[in-house]
Amino acid sequence: MQNDFLQTALDYAKRGFSVIPCRPDRKKPFIAWTPYQKRRATTEEIRQWWAKWPTALIGIVTGEISGILVIDCDTAEGYEAIQRLLPDALLLPIVRTPRGGWHLYFLFPNDYKLTVGAGIMPGVDFRGEGGYVIAPPSVNAEGKVYTWQKGLSLGDVEPPSMPCALLSALNNKCTYNRGGVDSFVDSADFFTEGRRDNDLFSIANALVKGNLSEKIIKQTIEIIASNCNPPFSLNEAEEKIRSAMARAERRDRTLSVDVRDWVLSTSGVFLSTEIYNCLQLSTREERKNVSIILKRLSAEGVIEKYGNKNGQYRCLDGEIEPLDWLNANITPLDLRWPFGIERLVNIYPGNIAVIAGAPNAGKTAFILNFIRLNQDRHEAHLFSSEGGKEELRGRISKFPYPLDSWRFNAWERSGDFADVIKPDAINVIDYLELYEDFYKVGGTLKAISDRLKAGFCLMALQKPTGRDAGLGGERGLEKPRLYLAMDSGTLKIVKAKSWVNSQDNPNGKAISFTLTDGCTFRNSTSWKK
Repeated sequence: MQNDFLQTALDYAKRGFSVIPCRPDRKKPFIAWTPYQKRRATTEEIRQWWAKWPTALIGIVTGEISGILVIDCDTAEGYEAIQRLLPDALLLPIVRTPRGGWHLYFLFPNDYKLTVGAGIMPGVDFRGEGGYVIAPPSVNAEGKVYTWQKGLSLGDVEPPSMPCALLSALNNKCTYNRGGVDSFVDSADFFTEGRRDNDLFSIANALVKGNLSEKIIKQTIEIIASNCNPPFSLNEAEEKIRSAMARAERRDRTLSVDVRDWVLSTSGVFLSTEIYNCLQLSTREERKNVSIILKRLSAEGVIEKYGNKNGQYRCLDGEIEPLDWLNANITPLDLRWPFGIERLVNIYPGNIAVIAGAPNAGKTAFILNFIRLNQDRHEAHLFSSEGGKEELRGRISKFPYPLDSWRFNAWERSGDFADVIKPDAINVIDYLELYEDFYKVGGTLKAISDRLKAGFCLMALQKPTGRDAGLGGERGLEKPRLYLAMDSGTLKIVKAKSWVNSQDNPNGKAISFTLTDGCTFRNSTSWKK
């Protein structure tokens, strides 16, 4: 079940929801969650949270960030009252809460910026901007589960746009008496301070949709603006008209072009709900048309269906670059290595090398020696996740060189190295930190390789004592052109793709050494198999 929590949290994040971990006992977030009202957590953050709190409830931040608003009905009376505001044929995702309540999922109405409301009628709250809800399959402190109502999960139906009657009830902060739906009474008058903006834009938008002339629209809006309480300035009123007309012009573009443009501007896996939210598509007909357009794009080979979820696709990358092998530069990089590895192995621009070392075997000493040997030949950058600036200075101070004779750039970094490496320089990473999903080592190395141009990257990895391969196993051996394994007193060439001497295969050769003061290597044997 604990793994299910993590996987489901990741699935919600893929849908575009902002996910946070919450306490089972109080339903309060484990973290300071305000930042996640404006940005979505990364996959790595989510994995770290559920590794730390494996039984955390899955919270979804509501509002614009996730594109949803959730009605929370604690009582049967409240649920029935909400149902009266919904069309009979409307299907929407519904959660049953551990205490017998209901959570109803709708698309967030961006034009209204609804926040959080409590007691809008007996037993009914709502969560919009600045709120969050607990999502299935979370289990509370009493062992009771949040579940999707049968046939009404997010996998079965998509959140619909909010019907006008319900939207009006929320936007106007209605009061309610037991007479039923007809007894809703606005607690705030139209076109008063605090709601003039929304009301005026809604009227302007309705008039534009009605295809009235710009002159009639302007005269109508000016009359309403001058009668607002307090009166609305005419300049601002005209801005509402311009906004409404601009919105109409955007919608006048064919939906097919809009969807195609959206798809071509994205990458990877996406959901049709992301298109609805981005293009502000709210009607059933618009969504049906999107499905048709996506099927057409699939038939054209632009996208393909992905996974088992409805409306989930993957963009196909059909672009290829010609390989100009005839004009390729076959001059190796001018690199110097500890133990004279350059006399055995060639390294070319764009290559990656890995040194996988057992704990305390001397990886960092090897890396600093490599930097020292090459700092006068190349621009060098060290990305360090170990210790800090004080520890780095301490290590370098042990070398028999003045501190001001070192010429390299040092950066603190522990992940996403492909985003920061210097494509035309020497990049040294000490080291790649992974605590789970070690198969990702291969993907990380490929991402770095794809960024390199005239430069080179040396990556340090942890490895178990006595084994050749570091974290990532065989996947980590695929991309590097040179792979070294270091144990205490021994360095082995596990993989070398380009030999300096075609008659001297360096693969499998090893050398024995001693390490003094954590900085000085002395080999006690030559390279041999």
